[in-house]
Amino acid sequence: MNSITIKNRKIASGLPAYIIAEMSANHAGSLNYAKEIIHAAKEAHADCIKIQTYTADTITIDCHNKYFSIEEGTWKGENLHSLYQKAFTPWEWQAELKAEADKIGIDFFSTPFDKTAVDFLESIGIEFYKIASFELIDLPLIKYVASKGKPMIMSTGMASLEEIKEAVDSVHSEKNNQLALLKCSSAYPAITDDMNLVTMQELSKLFEVPVGLSDHSKGSIGAVTSVALGGCIIEKHLCLSRKINTPDSGFSMEPDEFASMVRDVRAAEKAIGKVKFGPSESEQSNYKFRRSLFIVKDVKAGERITEENIRSIRPGDGLKPKYYFEVLGKTFTKDAPAGTPLSLDLIQQ
Repeated sequence: MNSITIKNRKIASGLPAYIIAEMSANHAGSLNYAKEIIHAAKEAHADCIKIQTYTADTITIDCHNKYFSIEEGTWKGENLHSLYQKAFTPWEWQAELKAEADKIGIDFFSTPFDKTAVDFLESIGIEFYKIASFELIDLPLIKYVASKGKPMIMSTGMASLEEIKEAVDSVHSEKNNQLALLKCSSAYPAITDDMNLVTMQELSKLFEVPVGLSDHSKGSIGAVTSVALGGCIIEKHLCLSRKINTPDSGFSMEPDEFASMVRDVRAAEKAIGKVKFGPSESEQSNYKFRRSLFIVKDVKAGERITEENIRSIRPGDGLKPKYYFEVLGKTFTKDAPAGTPLSLDLIQQ
């Protein structure tokens, strides 16, 4: 199944990409900021705003031994529980945020991280779900989400092919075929050299699902390239300003950058276009400047056509150059000055 439908929107290769603005922790603990991000996503022409549904206690435990310490990367020195305590989106906001998104006409969905989050999201009317890369191996969670019968988008960062297959099979085991897969580099920020975007095409071929990119890199080159490779979903983190320090702000786009990315993606889609031969509408005015056969010396009726008195030149008002060898040696039917397009009525048949 190479398409899914989210609400009334069909998502498939060859259709406009579905662009998701990921809020994540960029609300910085402020409900007003969260609402502003929803409006910024709409104004930047995103199709959807996404949040995450967890608490520090549903995603990990409050333990400070070595296993729960982050030793490198963007969050080096953090403890998992304290990091998620700073980053989570309060559940009491989420129905209000959904209502805000509904009011301004932008899709809204979430990534649940355990069964209680799924149950909560069901209670507020979430219509589709995301599975994060780190949870791709949590097959019980995936099966539970799939059992709700709603469209699912799964990120595949860090996953082996076997792990991806297990996750896909878990979705299908619940008779849910509304599935899309996202290529993802689970580094924050992602390095362009490590993105390996052609993997999307392999995912599409192997699993017969729509594919796209969950993009943690800086800039829009990854998003634009993914569309050129057949990606039909793009997810990118959005913040109000990187000056508002959050766990995600360093690899998030500001609203003007996000809007620029959307414009670039839409321009790329137009450039990709469809299979077409012959002149485009914009080329029609230049069509006449292609080469054709012209008389280049004054000639008389009865004179033979030679390499000296006809040539293939611009513009294109004469016979096509492919007739050059066919007409050589024939005779002219009438006098003609240099600069006359060669036509069939000038040639003795």
